[in-house]
Amino acid sequence: MILPETAKVTVENRAVQIEGEKGKLTFHIPDGIEVVKKDNQLLVSRLRNDRKTRALHGTIRQLLANAVTGVQKEWEKKLQIVGTGYSAVLQGEKLVLSVGFSHEVTITPLPGIHFEVEKDVIAVKGVDKSLVGRQAAEIRAVRPPDAYKGKGIRYLDEEIKLKPGKAAKTGEGAAK
Repeated sequence: MILPETAKVTVENRAVQIEGEKGKLTFHIPDGIEVVKKDNQLLVSRLRNDRKTRALHGTIRQLLANAVTGVQKEWEKKLQIVGTGYSAVLQGEKLVLSVGFSHEVTITPLPGIHFEVEKDVIAVKGVDKSLVGRQAAEIRAVRPPDAYKGKGIRYLDEEIKLKPGKAAKTGEGAAK
């Protein structure tokens, strides 16, 4: 992969450290995979040709590419809160959700993650793509979308297929 000029990559022993404008990430490279920095490129190759090493080769390459992208411009996942009275507020770095429970749910960000809230949209941002996805999944799990009304927390681009209710099944809902 070709490295941008603003990314600083250091390869030492079995570790690759990637540093950029937004942050810094370190990866441990497993046995059988070799990472070499040559000019402005990062080359990933395998030392063995067994099944496990072949599988890891592409995975490590993509993880490094994601890290290079993440330190240049942060990864972001957006979630939408749907429901009357449902809301999200930032208190310092913590996210406080009011989603129909008798109590508010407070979510502490993982290291390297920060939140932004605008009306009913929560943005989860960070340099590590896997941590951003994990944190977004944890927020969604607080109140997943309801199958009948669609209320809850969903990804911004997620489409919820709503089930018909009892009245629609029997045909009595339209008659009354």
